[in-house]
Amino acid sequence: MNRAYFVTGTDTEIGKTTVAAGLLHAARLAGLSTAAAKPVASGCEQTADGLRNDDALTLLGECTVGLRYAEVNPLAFAPAIAPHLAAREAGVLLDVATLQAAVEAILHKQADFTLVEGAGGWRVPLAGQATLSDLAIALKLPVILVVGVRLGCINQALLTAEAIVRDGLPLAGWVANLVDPQTSRLEDNLATLAERLPAPCLGYLPRLAHATPAAVSSHLNLDVLFSQL
Repeated sequence: MNRAYFVTGTDTEIGKTTVAAGLLHAARLAGLSTAAAKPVASGCEQTADGLRNDDALTLLGECTVGLRYAEVNPLAFAPAIAPHLAAREAGVLLDVATLQAAVEAILHKQADFTLVEGAGGWRVPLAGQATLSDLAIALKLPVILVVGVRLGCINQALLTAEAIVRDGLPLAGWVANLVDPQTSRLEDNLATLAERLPAPCLGYLPRLAHATPAAVSSHLNLDVLFSQL
């Protein structure tokens, strides 16, 4: 049984990779083969092997299917700016067709559990008027939403979920990731999210001293995710 999901977030820097790596680790612990893709990434560092992105490397480290870095992250850009701007500066056309072909090559590996991580939020621009949401639509993947829990997250989460559903994709589940430990009325905010988001919560991730994939996986529930199929 092959399961694949698109991972998006309510914003940038809210823990998409942390959660995705935790989910992949949980799948590995369950005896499933795993694969991942982060088709476009900015903020990459130049290495002897070429441009490398920390998030893509983290995902690659949780893949049991043999993959090369270039397969996981085919489009890597050095500037830590919006991907479409980085691509424009590099003279690269950041279009849906290119990204779709790269991701489908990963999906054809037929791992038991595959995650495709976006960049930033749901409407991150690509070339022209396209956005990363168009990639998820083209791939027809159910979506996992990472909610960065802080002031204003309820509005961001509900608007993102609304856009996902309106785009015709199922919201398979969401994960609450505490990005601001000083969030007021934390339990009330989590309860409101659970009441209003049209999908089950896959877990709540508190602030961890070491947010390794293994540590994160203990806060996530794959059974809830798989029960949506």
